[in-house]
Amino acid sequence: MEIGKKIRRLRIQNALTQEELAERCELTKGFISQVERDLTSPSIATLIDILEGLGTNLRDFFNEIEEEKIVFTKDDVFVTENEEHKYTLNWIIPNAQKNLMEPILVELEPGGKTKEDFPHQGEEFGYVLKGSIYVHLGNKKYRVKKGESFYYKTNHNHYISNAGKSKASVIWVSTPPNF
Repeated sequence: MEIGKKIRRLRIQNALTQEELAERCELTKGFISQVERDLTSPSIATLIDILEGLGTNLRDFFNEIEEEKIVFTKDDVFVTENEEHKYTLNWIIPNAQKNLMEPILVELEPGGKTKEDFPHQGEEFGYVLKGSIYVHLGNKKYRVKKGESFYYKTNHNHYISNAGKSKASVIWVSTPPNF
């Protein structure tokens, strides 16, 4: 972290000149200038005074919050293929397994099916973008067509399969992450 640059940014956000900040902290304008250019480092006591003059404190000043990524592009997608079961998984949100839910895009070739998943905590949702699929839950199967969705608790063995003669595409969301 570049302390001087961050102090300067806060000073400007507070519409203060170096001289005004220096007066608030009982320091000199020259010292504030040197701190902002990282030519000198203030003691902890002096840094606390500067931060109080800027309306903040040590904890908030050093609490770096990483900006959350909101929009993901095709360049962010991670793809795996399973030739044996004739499907492709597209992780459309990278590292989603660290989140509360994990969305993927599943593409199933005709006759394709995902691997069977066993009961676990959570719920799953899907929306069929293209083609038609079967959702297999325990001994039951449900047909889901383009434009339709499915939602279930994951207390049975489950998987999806392609019910048609053309490729099927499904947005599938698992919570907690399980793919």
